[in-house]
Amino acid sequence: MENTARKKTEEVLAEIYRNCQLALQSISNILPAVEDETLKNELTLEHEEYERFSAKAVMLAKNKGIELKEPNPFKKAMMWGSIKMNTLMNNAPEHIADMMIQGTVMGITALRTTASEVYDNGDPEIRELLDELIRTEEEFEKKWKAYL
Repeated sequence: MENTARKKTEEVLAEIYRNCQLALQSISNILPAVEDETLKNELTLEHEEYERFSAKAVMLAKNKGIELKEPNPFKKAMMWGSIKMNTLMNNAPEHIADMMIQGTVMGITALRTTASEVYDNGDPEIRELLDELIRTEEEFEKKWKAYL
């Protein structure tokens, strides 16, 4: 693989993985504050989907000899603090849904930016995973809007 194409492939795969890891962390941080069983089930199903995408990204990286890095620990700690404060003040289903929408929109934006800025004629497997993750996050966003 040409060096430039490899770099782009690494960037796309890294963004997919980072996105999934931050989503998994956010959901794990929110779940303990959720009392509504339906909401807990939705969050658990979403967590499982992000785990599936993360595992796919890891397998693709392994198969292509790409090393994936964990998201910035400081960013994860800041996110944890923010979520804890937000859910401590208000753990109503509408508020949780609003928090999930905000996170999902940030994820979709980052993935679309990666798709438009970085991706050209890269690896079709990685492009397919990127497109599938964007579609899945768009479905999550629609689902959370129903709670508002």
